[in-house]
Amino acid sequence: QVQLAESGGGLVQAGGSLRLSCTASGSTFSINVMGWFRQAPGKQRELVALISQGGTTNYAGSVKGRFIITQDNAKNTVYLQMNSLKPEDTAVYYCYLAQGTQVWGQGTQVTVSS
Repeated sequence: QVQLAESGGGLVQAGGSLRLSCTASGSTFSINVMGWFRQAPGKQRELVALISQGGTTNYAGSVKGRFIITQDNAKNTVYLQMNSLKPEDTAVYYCYLAQGTQVWGQGTQVTVSS
């Protein structure tokens, strides 16, 4: 069984930056993809960014050019560098892992003030 531990959320002004981290522990063999989703109040959970074990990335159009997803395979950790943050980026950000099954983190709040 895999567990995900997220960190790095918080409150930031528009235009600022935050970095989220997510570390997988437990049965971390055969991880296929890790990444981030987010859910704003009253909205559905949506993809932010994904990265495969081979390093292929996929971004939502709304964050492309502002967010960067990277990983440290040796540490089973994925990072999300969020730059030029906007109030509409405010949401709970969930770490995601695919390993045959899907695993979700508990979520970390990101609030961007205008």
